Amino acid sequence: MDVFRLRNSVIHDYAEYVRSFVRIREARLRHFVEQSLADQSLWPQPLIQMNPSFESGGWIDDLVNRRMLHPECQKIFRIKTDDDVVGEPMRLHRHQLDAIEAACSKANYVLTTGTSSGKSLAYLIPIVDQVLRTGRGQGVQAIVVYPMNALCNSQFGELGKFLCIGYGEGKQPVRFGRYTGQEDQEKRDQIIQNPPDILLTNYVMLELLLTRPFERSLVNAARGLKFLVLDELHTYRGRQGADVALLVRRVREACEAPDMLCVGTSATMASGGTYAQQRGEIAKVASRLFGVEVKPDHVIGETLTRATPAVDFRDQQTLSQLRQNVTEDQAVPTSYDAFVQSPMASWLESHFGLDREAGSDWLKRAQPRPIIGDCGAATALSTLVGLAPDVCEAAIRRWLLAGYHCEVHPDTKAKPFACTNSSAAETRFSPPWRRTINGTCR
Repeated sequence: MDVFRLRNSVIHDYAEYVRSFVRIREARLRHFVEQSLADQSLWPQPLIQMNPSFESGGWIDDLVNRRMLHPECQKIFRIKTDDDVVGEPMRLHRHQLDAIEAACSKANYVLTTGTSSGKSLAYLIPIVDQVLRTGRGQGVQAIVVYPMNALCNSQFGELGKFLCIGYGEGKQPVRFGRYTGQEDQEKRDQIIQNPPDILLTNYVMLELLLTRPFERSLVNAARGLKFLVLDELHTYRGRQGADVALLVRRVREACEAPDMLCVGTSATMASGGTYAQQRGEIAKVASRLFGVEVKPDHVIGETLTRATPAVDFRDQQTLSQLRQNVTEDQAVPTSYDAFVQSPMASWLESHFGLDREAGSDWLKRAQPRPIIGDCGAATALSTLVGLAPDVCEAAIRRWLLAGYHCEVHPDTKAKPFACTNSSAAETRFSPPWRRTINGTCR
């Protein structure tokens, strides 16, 4: 699929729709409106940002061999499907490993990584490991709180893929249950009478659990609670943030769990400043919210890595090769190795994918930018290679689309400029780049 052509088709159809009910008699006003429709005032150019590659944190099997995880984790956390209940080994990202290590050291932590970075695994693996070590059926050992039922339902399904596939109904090594306003009374009664090891809920229902007498036995089953997870931590701000902060303290008291581990996840919590300054600010907010210390070292961000080599485009030979990549008569490589080794792929990743923090070597996501326009990537490439901007624009589109159709990496099974979504029970791939419109990801 050519997403650029699709976008233009949608915009054209919408423009025709707008024009269909615009009837202006005054000539100057009609000219102004037509000009506004023609220069795309209503639909600015899309901003482009690549999905980055995450640094590897090793295999689940390796962590089991190092005795960081219970041996059963080797069977649970695999890439499984209904057709392949045994599945394939799962490789973690570096930030997921950092989160597991923080949990092993009994440290409260916050994970601040981007969308489709496997944040849920960063707390589900330590929780499942804790239950396996303690033993199933010892009461509620972890409560995971979501701001919306949709997120709760999604994670309920993902847990089922790990804990149910390959075990059979009722034979799960770790029991989990969903307790929200969507369950009927019969289902809630079953959970109250037979509490799961992991309870998925929302903050409103958790508040009610602490106050309603007929649910008191479920609270009692959570005595000595080991984990309290707040997903999408950035949603708890202002008055709602104060309510949730008090809720966390009431949970700690009601469950008689002074040592419970507090975990938060969020794709966005701080902007501006250096990475170290952002970690410090997030640690302050998380400590205030949880009522316990969260150290800046335990604010875990995404550790990115280049899929392509970093090259010096001041080198004349490299610049000549880049110019050849831009010209239309040269075919784009289809094999993974040949594609990522090309200067054009390196240039694209440097402009749409990754950037280095000033004053440090920390790799961060590049700011989204348009292809065309004075500040567009095509203008920058044109200045570099000495070719016309429209030629460079066509080359950028051609190479971005080629990255989508390129072969996958023989080991990671990822396409260029994309990363494997290890939060899913099956191998999925993010698109090689994503479009943002007016700064909002679509």
